[in-house]
Amino acid sequence: MNASAAARTALLSSPYKRSNKANGEINNVNVIGNKNIRVHGNGGFYNVFNGGVYHGKASFMNWTLDDVVYVARYHRIPCVFAAGLLFFMYVEYTLRMVPDSSPPFDLGFVVSRSFHRALASWPELNTSLAALNTVFVGMQTVYILSTWLIEGRPRATISALFMFTCRGILGYSTQLPLPQEFVGSGVDFPVGNVSFFLFFSGHVAGSVIASLDMRRMQRWEMAWLFDTLNVLQAVRLLGTRGHYTIDLAVGVGAGILFDSLAGKYEKAKRKSELVSGTVEEALFKVKRRNGMTKSCTMGRQ
Repeated sequence: MNASAAARTALLSSPYKRSNKANGEINNVNVIGNKNIRVHGNGGFYNVFNGGVYHGKASFMNWTLDDVVYVARYHRIPCVFAAGLLFFMYVEYTLRMVPDSSPPFDLGFVVSRSFHRALASWPELNTSLAALNTVFVGMQTVYILSTWLIEGRPRATISALFMFTCRGILGYSTQLPLPQEFVGSGVDFPVGNVSFFLFFSGHVAGSVIASLDMRRMQRWEMAWLFDTLNVLQAVRLLGTRGHYTIDLAVGVGAGILFDSLAGKYEKAKRKSELVSGTVEEALFKVKRRNGMTKSCTMGRQ
């Protein structure tokens, strides 16, 4: 491996050879890294693992100034996150906490203050947007169910079941107070001014699940449409004070997480069925072989 190829493949951690099995070696044997590779592919020596125990110098002890410069140039996103860590550590440790006598501070509420005043003073607009949002929730539901009932692909449905079950557990476990400036509507989902969990937003998570499935099926236009409507939905929910900002942000993460978990579930089930089918086929062959052996024995007699 030359230096340029190593530079493309090396990340922040030390590079290693392929696994013992790939190298035709047995387990519990030292694996020695390439002597010509450091953090950015120039020089270095690494003892890796022996029986799960690390041996040799710590990785950072082999770093040079060139390595640091390389990381800053070619790994900018982790560097930005590192700067963000330091910044928010300062903010967290110097911030005055909200007293228990005050309502929660929400930056999304501050940004959407003018929109909130418009919705509060114009009930017709609030009702119209609530109705449109309910239609969008119906679109999510129809799409997710149709992928299973019509197309025979249950992943999105499984993901939604995982998500709403977890949302119910978390929403009941920590019941956040309804924002004081909440602007409700009888046509908003859930229809009828019923109670609902604030954490986290099922509206947003359901839309993300549907959008991810559309992308898997290369339905790009539908996916972009759902993403756009999801952003507008989030703005409306902030304007009505129907959700805190954290509810919406976690809703996005929950949609991605439970879609991934549903994919892992499907993969595990397919692997299990494959193993089960292989075992059954092997047993069938053994029984068939035994049957043929008995037939030959009886024929000789």
